[in-house]
Amino acid sequence: MKLLFIHGSGGCREAWQHQTDYFENSEAINLPGHPDGNLISTITGYVEWFRKYLEDRLYDNLVLAGHSLGGAIALQYALDYPDDLAGLVMIGSGARLRVHPEFIAMLEQAADDPDEWNKGMGTAYALINPELAEIIKKRDKENTIAAFINDLKACDRFDVMDRIPSLQVPALAICGDLDLMTPPKYSQFLAENTPNTEAVLVKGGTHFVFAEKPKEVNEAIERFLQKIHNPGSR
Repeated sequence: MKLLFIHGSGGCREAWQHQTDYFENSEAINLPGHPDGNLISTITGYVEWFRKYLEDRLYDNLVLAGHSLGGAIALQYALDYPDDLAGLVMIGSGARLRVHPEFIAMLEQAADDPDEWNKGMGTAYALINPELAEIIKKRDKENTIAAFINDLKACDRFDVMDRIPSLQVPALAICGDLDLMTPPKYSQFLAENTPNTEAVLVKGGTHFVFAEKPKEVNEAIERFLQKIHNPGSR
């Protein structure tokens, strides 16, 4: 079984360090424009890029795991190409990811002062191991605020609420109980409106729960992988 991780808005593959260290033969990718290549402005556009990325790799029993924007990409992929996947993990994500227009406007103004923006983003990583937090902050600067704004706008346009009941791929929705950006109700909606989705709430985790609470998140993913590998297990 191949587990592949997709980062969130403006993010980087390095953020998944705790997961790629834990899961043998797993992989985390950088989306285009983060920082290499050109940014893509829609979730469906990212999905099509990602499918081409996978074309020549011939992964067997592929499980996509994504955070926030990455979770939206994984979910859209599962809806559009269900036969490609054995499973789906969404962390701090949902079927609709609206972003307040004032927040985007504030970021566009902050583009003139990236140092101030980087300071603000740094506070979001307060619960992450300091070494990993420094790596993520460094990568934020390399990706630039433009990537973050681009991705948030893609999230804001994302809405598959009406397609959720048709999701057949086994899925896991993980959320920190302190997540303010994508609160637990997003994961609960997925669990309540799809035939095969489990929601897991991680105590003390925020929007970056996978990096803050890696033990709890990794164990939840591991149980899910065992379940889809052996459907009769509990």
